[in-house]
Amino acid sequence: LSAFIGQFFVSQSLPGLQPLAIPGLSSIPVLGPVLFKQTWVVYFSFAAFAAVSWMLSRSHWGLVLRAVGENPDAAHAIGFNVTAIRYAASLFGGAMAGIGGAYLSTVYTPLWVQNMTAGRGWIAVALVVFAAWKPTRLLLGAYLFGAVTILQFHAQGLGLEVPVQLLAALPYAATVVVLVLISRDRRLLQLNLPASLGKSFLP
Repeated sequence: LSAFIGQFFVSQSLPGLQPLAIPGLSSIPVLGPVLFKQTWVVYFSFAAFAAVSWMLSRSHWGLVLRAVGENPDAAHAIGFNVTAIRYAASLFGGAMAGIGGAYLSTVYTPLWVQNMTAGRGWIAVALVVFAAWKPTRLLLGAYLFGAVTILQFHAQGLGLEVPVQLLAALPYAATVVVLVLISRDRRLLQLNLPASLGKSFLP
């Protein structure tokens, strides 16, 4: 669907989203431009992180969602619609991924070409495993992988004689290394892994 709709935008330069500087805070040395001179999508990511963290750990619905992930039979037994909750969680995740994709074509590179995500979705899946399903670790991991991605452009700008293909592969190589390191401690993975992840539920 995106390939069909996006044909009109191929080879066109899009205006993109402009940074919003927060008065006073954006003038702080070093951290100011990094944290307080970004587009609204970046500010939204901070707010979404805070909201999701609070919802999962402090709210009634967060407890229900975690119960559905751990033991859907018990959640169903006390009257919760497990299938609807699972669909709602999947729709929310899809919406967040959609916003990430929109960021690629409106800020990161303000143009549209087919397959411009270039497999970044797999990095997102690896991030969830890397974070052990913890929002704070997920945020740190996302910015860690983002830094590795941006590193290739800075390396090219500094004139380092490194093959472009190697620099482009850095984020994916980092993903493989992280997953290998994490998989060495299977006990930690099993401890944080939702017990019913990937298992079908028939009420």
